[in-house]
Amino acid sequence: MNDIDSYAAVLDAAAHHVQDVAQFPAGQFDLAKAYAIQRASIERRVARGEHRIGIKLGFTSRAKMIQMGVDNLIWGWLTNTMLVEEGGVVDLKRFIHPRVEPEVCFVTRRTIDAPLTALEAVDYLEAVAPAMEIIDSRYRNFKFTLEDVVADNCSSAGLVVGAWSRDFSSLPNAGVRLQVDGRDVQVGSTAAILGHPLRSVVQASRLLHQSGLSLPAGSLIMAGAATAAEALAPAQHVQCRIGSGSGSLGSVAFTTSTQEAA
Repeated sequence: MNDIDSYAAVLDAAAHHVQDVAQFPAGQFDLAKAYAIQRASIERRVARGEHRIGIKLGFTSRAKMIQMGVDNLIWGWLTNTMLVEEGGVVDLKRFIHPRVEPEVCFVTRRTIDAPLTALEAVDYLEAVAPAMEIIDSRYRNFKFTLEDVVADNCSSAGLVVGAWSRDFSSLPNAGVRLQVDGRDVQVGSTAAILGHPLRSVVQASRLLHQSGLSLPAGSLIMAGAATAAEALAPAQHVQCRIGSGSGSLGSVAFTTSTQEAA
């Protein structure tokens, strides 16, 4: 087993057994190796029967960069076991220290296999939906370096996607409200996602191309958080609303289990 496989085994075991691990010693690997570790870790999941359903972008908002103390756009994989039914129950026992963040999710209608321009991006998309991502760093105390978090699949742990729409007109500057038990806990705008969520599709195409990868038609793209993340606790009703009135993208919701996180 080489060092990439060794790191991947540690992170995969942490996620699979819901047990946190210490940060790796500083300088153990660079960003390129971090992505190699991420890929090796995901391959372990695939070997257990999971399959990839898309990608997520991270640190696309300034608020998120500040919260996490980093300044680089990153990306990771989404798998089928991460999906939670809209309106369903999120089992907190599956997570170590889960947090939720409001997002916009796209589904592709064409394979993305080359860098796209902003004008081209919308032609590669089938629909858009309000969404929430559940992030859950496998590192102790949710502390990590840029390389650490990339190796850990960018903390991706779960996602809930609302109703799909083919109307992309409300995306540029729609209000975003993340509510817990009916109370606003985070308020922002879709403009916080790289100025316009469609730019996330452009960035995704470039990042994939740099890695020699393509994204099949029917894949999900989680565009990145519009606000800082909010910690989850038992027995909560969590809802994300994007836009209002005729410019509304809609809402998406879930409840958390009565048991605490692991």
